[in-house]
Amino acid sequence: MNTSPQRDKAVFVGVQLPGTDSFVFNDHLDELEFLADTAGLSAAGRFVQRLPRPLTNTYLGKGKLEELAAFLKAEEIETVIFDDELTPTQLRNLDKALDCNILDRTNLILDIFAQRAKTAYAKTQVELAQYQYLLPRLIRMWTHLERQRGGIGMRGPGETQLETDRRIILDKISLLKERLKKIDKQMMSQRSNRGSLVRMSLVGYTNVGKSTILNLLAKTDVLAENKLFATLDTTVRKVVVDNIPFLLSDTVGFIRKLPTQLIESFKSTLDEVRESDVLIHVVDIAHPNFEDMMHVVSSTLKDIGCADKPVYLVFNKIDAYAANTANEDGLSLEELQKSWMSKLHTPSIFISATEKTNLEKLRKDLYGMAAEIQAGRYPFGTFLW
Repeated sequence: MNTSPQRDKAVFVGVQLPGTDSFVFNDHLDELEFLADTAGLSAAGRFVQRLPRPLTNTYLGKGKLEELAAFLKAEEIETVIFDDELTPTQLRNLDKALDCNILDRTNLILDIFAQRAKTAYAKTQVELAQYQYLLPRLIRMWTHLERQRGGIGMRGPGETQLETDRRIILDKISLLKERLKKIDKQMMSQRSNRGSLVRMSLVGYTNVGKSTILNLLAKTDVLAENKLFATLDTTVRKVVVDNIPFLLSDTVGFIRKLPTQLIESFKSTLDEVRESDVLIHVVDIAHPNFEDMMHVVSSTLKDIGCADKPVYLVFNKIDAYAANTANEDGLSLEELQKSWMSKLHTPSIFISATEKTNLEKLRKDLYGMAAEIQAGRYPFGTFLW
């Protein structure tokens, strides 16, 4: 007997722009569904419209919007998720046209972060991002006043309440920023106490296997799930390969269209990345659009000031790649390795973290990098006095 709770259903909506490849566009919507699944929602359908750009007032055209409203009413679905960040005007007009719970990609990601934040630091960062997202959209929160009361003499209280709420949120944002500054100082002190150990950071798209690799290398038990954003807090572990110790950190994963509010809020969390000697960029080689994911990660690293860091590429999930291409005409794993090795100027390795394939080679490579960096810091391996 299935005792799992019934999940709410959601419809997913996107606008396909001219020149956007259909495969890439559908991959974006697949990711949006995976985000919703992580948040606890199930998919009930998709609505796609080809437009030169999303409409300023309603995102979708009038006909498509009416079609969506009719579907929601007929299927009794109360949640719609849009693949782009909606403006306050779009939110307000869509709320009137659809009369249901409306989320955009940014709001959905913020909700997942709020669910998964465990430490006080992560909770503070997520709360700050939520308030920054909410501030320009406050007017939508007060549309219920128009429905309940109207007419002469009843417009003032809504305005007053709106301004009061805006002031409260601005004060809250200032308070959270001050709180983060204090925590940042404490974390900076913790990092300085680690001495001059070599530091490496696992970076990459969300759900590519970073936490699994950390668990294998550091022999630890950091949470590793097949869900997006399983890791929010940066986890640092000491790893010793032969006689060389170094620090290895697991960081929050990146994603397409990462909300600006989250990048700003989590910049302090990513200080660990900025202070690393080497970035270990983990890639899900089994994902059909992994090259786009690599570009997203590289762009995000550039945004946080890490473009000039030495990078070591780890192509993970070769077991899944082999299974996916067994009955297809795609490149074999050997051909793929050769093609990437020839075009990269970056040291790289192909592994399977779950099957522990090439794990010893990975250890040796990390040992070599850590030993080289340490030798530069401490030129004398032994002392004669």
